[in-house]
This record gives sequence, C-alpha cells and structure tokens, in this order.
Amino acid sequence: MRPDSLAVTQSLHEHETVELATDSIHLWFAFPHEITDPDLLARYAQWLSAEELAQQQRFYFAKHRHQYLITRALVRSTLSCYADVAPGDWRFSRNAYGKPEIMPGLTDMPIRFNLSHTDGLVVCAVVLQHDLGVDVEFRERASAAVNIAEHYFSAPEVEALYQLPYSEQKNRFFDYWTLKEAYIKAKGMGLSLPLDQFSFHLADNRPPVISFDDRLTDHPQHWQFWRIRPSEQHVAAVAVNAPTSRIFQMAIKKVVPLVGTTVFACEFL
Repeated sequence: MRPDSLAVTQSLHEHETVELATDSIHLWFAFPHEITDPDLLARYAQWLSAEELAQQQRFYFAKHRHQYLITRALVRSTLSCYADVAPGDWRFSRNAYGKPEIMPGLTDMPIRFNLSHTDGLVVCAVVLQHDLGVDVEFRERASAAVNIAEHYFSAPEVEALYQLPYSEQKNRFFDYWTLKEAYIKAKGMGLSLPLDQFSFHLADNRPPVISFDDRLTDHPQHWQFWRIRPSEQHVAAVAVNAPTSRIFQMAIKKVVPLVGTTVFACEFL
C-alpha cells in the first residue's frame, strides 16, 4: 500500500469524512510491520505532541518506538475522520486511573475511543456516547502461561478453563484475558478493578455474558461484549457500556494512515 504520491494520497485520505451512527461501533486495525515508508513515518511524527515525542524516545527498542508511532498516528488520523480537527491538533487528557479521553472543547461530537496494541497489531475503537474498551493480544507471546489464570481469574473462570481439553486452554485463556481487559478499560479504572470479582461465561455462537460477585456494583444487562480474531496470531475483545437490548452494527477496517482503508473481514468468535 505504498503511495505513488504522498501529496495526492493525503488529499484523498487525510480529509476523508466517516459517518458514525449512534448504533455503530467502528474498529480500525493497523499492522505496524506493513507501514515502513520513511515519508509516511515522518508525516506521522509531525502530528505528535512534545509529550508523545518524548514518550516515543523512552522506548529502548526501535520496534517499540515504531509501534508507538503507529499507535499515535492511528488514533489521531482516525478521530480526524469524524470531526473537523487536524490529526496534529488533537489533545488528550487522562482520568485518575490513566484512561485517555479527548480534551474537552475540541469537538462537540460525543466521540468515545479506546486503543490497544500488541506485537504486530494496533486497534482503535470508536463509538458515540458509550463507555468503550478494546483489547488485542498476541497469542504466541512467550510470557503467556495458562497457569497464571489461578492468580487473576475468578473461580468460575478457572474451573471452566481447566474443564477444557489441554489443547483448547490457551485459546480460552486469551478469550478471558482480552474480555477482562476490555471491560476494565471501558470502566476506566484499570487494574484497580479486581479481575477475580467478575466472570465471563462463554458458549459457542453466543455473545459473551458477564456476571459480578457481591463486591462489585454493576449489572450484566448494562454491558455488551464481542470476541474477534483479526489474524491467526491475534485475538481481540470489545466492551461497550450499553443495554443488551441495544443493537449495534460493527464496522471493521484495516488502515494505513494517509494512504487509505480497506474493509477488514475479521472472524467473530
């Protein structure tokens, strides 16, 4: 997807407008290893704030500096598809737990977004009004071990995990992990929310269902969840704070900022 002319491509994509309906969730995926054009990367770097540039340089490995740049370029260019704000003009604040939000006053649109990145993949999720969380994980990472589930998951999840055949446990581990991450990110509370105080219940061909123990004041009917496989190596989950009676349409795209987008046919689990 290398552009023949960066200037022409910019005029086609940077100012592209995307409609976001109240019943829609948009997911934008970017694969950092596919985005290596020096001119593109230089343009992305021009969008970053001084704070972001400093943060990028704190990463020791070039791979992580590159992934950070693509992550920031993705969120900035994506948000500019919905509002009349240039990618470099977006400013962000964080809540008490570190969750990023659009700085008040930049746009009148009630845009909510969330980001996640892992080895080889970055995703930006966008919705109107509702609290939103997304998580993506690389299933082959060396630090992943099913036995840590006993330290982080709820008792019902641990029991359900070990009832599966051994060959299926790793995939189910990542199902639980991504769903839990998506939920706590949507709540905006990070790991201050104990992972063992809520449980996910999974069945084939049915959306994930959440339950809470008595220590958490939340209700399953207030949440919707999706499990997605964007590649053979990755798994993702989306959480939206909206009644289960609300029907959402999911639009998924693969994007190279400043170059273009393609419809991305992900598998729903």
